[in-house]
Amino acid sequence: MTSVKEFRIEEAATADDLGRGSFVFTDDYSVFDWGKMPDQIPQKGASLCTMGAFNFELLEAEGVPTHYRGVVENGDVIPLEDASHPPWEMAIDLTQVPDLPNEGREYDYDSYHDAAGDNYLIPLEIVFRNRVPVGSSLRDRTDPADHGLAFESWPDEAVDLADPIVEFTTKYEESDRHLDRDEADSIAGDAAIDDLESLAREVNRIVTEQADSAGLVHEDGKIECLYYGGEIRVGDVVGTFDENRFSYEGTQLSKEVLRQYHKRTQPEWVQAVDAAKAEAKHENVADWKSLCDEEPERLDDDVLETARDLYCAGANAYTGQEFFDAPPLSSAIGAVQRL
Repeated sequence: MTSVKEFRIEEAATADDLGRGSFVFTDDYSVFDWGKMPDQIPQKGASLCTMGAFNFELLEAEGVPTHYRGVVENGDVIPLEDASHPPWEMAIDLTQVPDLPNEGREYDYDSYHDAAGDNYLIPLEIVFRNRVPVGSSLRDRTDPADHGLAFESWPDEAVDLADPIVEFTTKYEESDRHLDRDEADSIAGDAAIDDLESLAREVNRIVTEQADSAGLVHEDGKIECLYYGGEIRVGDVVGTFDENRFSYEGTQLSKEVLRQYHKRTQPEWVQAVDAAKAEAKHENVADWKSLCDEEPERLDDDVLETARDLYCAGANAYTGQEFFDAPPLSSAIGAVQRL
């Protein structure tokens, strides 16, 4: 189980064959790698499942291989267009996910791949960036010249990129790390890093074009992938407000809204999280959360309702269909700006 969705396994994957199962989306949310937060956002799960299914069907139509099989309604696996209501469950093919042994912050990827064979979830996240906003970690880690930009230093406003930046991070480590290309290639196993980058760029193109058609700006996102029989397929979920950052008329339309709200209203907790992560890194401890001496507080009902409208109105706008009873996106964005 992840922090916001659950697995159902119908048939486990083997060394030779994919299995079958599903994601069941919940209304839970997570920020700052905390895991399940103390509140739920009504209909968030259905909005993510709907957007994820919509995007997988876009990818399949463009010839991009994925693990998606359809949405689940009354036990049947069907296309999104045949669903009678916003779905909560997505049918998927399953691959193997071996244990990743570790000693402190040292992880044994050789052991992972020895157990994985030719059918495994690639233990990377492939991140693509179309824009570098103020506050982006990229500004701390790199200079504009590293990306072919003609700035001596990062400007005080967001930078739109003519050519998206693709980066690689760890997936299963307690605290995600940005990787250079050689280490990412090693961690990917038999999956070629150039192929992973090409696939990420194609997914980014498709999601960006769909966002453009809805009047949204697609700022950044990520994919996760599986490797099976020599082929890389897109896994997990793609192009939702949890995996990607979108904006509308300059306002964030993503989980970033909740991150920033917590920074403003619960700064002591956010600072404690940052301190715990730094301490864990210094002490070579994987479980940073055990070092955090603060807990997040519950959100007010009006904040949860604003978040619900953001997810649902955004899903309607992105897909161009009225899946949810929600206000127009402009109204939902206005409520976010008043938080």
